[in-house]
Amino acid sequence: MQVQELLREDWSPEQVTGWLRRFQLLSISHETIYRYIWADKRSGGTLHYHLRGACKQRRKRYGRYDSRGRLAGKRPITTRPPAAETRAEIGHWEADTVLGAGQAGACVLSMVERQTGYLLLGQLRQRTSAAVNHRAQQLIAAQPHPVQTITVDNGTAFHDYARLERATATRFYFATPHHAWERGTNENTNGLLRQYLPKRQSMAHLTQHDCNRIAAKLNRRPRKRLGLSHSGGMLCAMRLSVALQS
Repeated sequence: MQVQELLREDWSPEQVTGWLRRFQLLSISHETIYRYIWADKRSGGTLHYHLRGACKQRRKRYGRYDSRGRLAGKRPITTRPPAAETRAEIGHWEADTVLGAGQAGACVLSMVERQTGYLLLGQLRQRTSAAVNHRAQQLIAAQPHPVQTITVDNGTAFHDYARLERATATRFYFATPHHAWERGTNENTNGLLRQYLPKRQSMAHLTQHDCNRIAAKLNRRPRKRLGLSHSGGMLCAMRLSVALQS
């Protein structure tokens, strides 16, 4: 059954419904798909495991000194080129690190292209600026389209951005501290990543091959913002052209 196949690709019921309707393959509501998933669960099925969770734990930062954003010479997001803000052209990205079990251990670098939502993932053994620069330079060099800008948060992992700028044609811009919505494409994508990389779970076992596989699964999903097209389909030429080393 096609609905089952798409659900097992980790598509949401809404994505399944929209994609099938767009290509006139089947007319079915996402509510019907949800009812089917819960019936499958009651009978011992596993389709519900492919639904992504939305559980988030947040904590307030009362009375705590915050050193984020205190980096001299950084470019604020307000000076970013208009084409980056309006998503008028390919080549403007957002980036972040997605943590595993600890703050400094193995994690991943996520880079998302703003116009298309195309995702790149880079495996990191440590969350250091040197490790981020090394992996980011590999990812940037592998792209057939120039990576013109990257917008990041104010974490220390990106504090050595100037060295990466000298090694590439990319320019970095920094979001306002505590304004995660200024990097909304990356934030939303990182939320989707948690289906495969749960919070507080070690990523020490993760390889670059694993990262490529996860990114490919997300890039194959239809996107509502793109008229339920695949970001991977629109940017098939942007697939990694070299095999990154673990």
